[in-house]
Amino acid sequence: MTDTRIKTPWHLWLVGVVAVLFNAIGAFDHVMSLTQGARYMASAGMTPAQIAHYQEMPLWMHVDWAVGVWSAMLGSVLILLRNRLAFPVFAVSLAAFLLSLIYTYALTNGGEIMGPQMAITSAVITALLIVFMGYAWWMARRGVLR
Repeated sequence: MTDTRIKTPWHLWLVGVVAVLFNAIGAFDHVMSLTQGARYMASAGMTPAQIAHYQEMPLWMHVDWAVGVWSAMLGSVLILLRNRLAFPVFAVSLAAFLLSLIYTYALTNGGEIMGPQMAITSAVITALLIVFMGYAWWMARRGVLR
């Protein structure tokens, strides 16, 4: 038997670092929202109605938010560690984020409260999660992620 090692492509480091940096924003936002609450949200430019929308979320949405944010961060680190679990972890993050969009736009008037900027931000987050998840799938399929 031969031990064939797949060389790590340069773009894995680029995608992994970009994913970590991007998802660190969400992790920071989550931690600050939990620890400083309305004060942090107001300092980020949120209106009182937007802050109230976040503060009135049911427990399951807070859990969903945490799962989405921290699984995205974990998936990013797993890419850098060349671990094939990056793909399913990003899939969990995407599913959690899509559930939060259902809550915001279908189950509440959150889309109206948050405004068009949040819709753009949500589209960017969705697209990047799909890109990171697809990249992890591609690298696992090529044998780069083990």
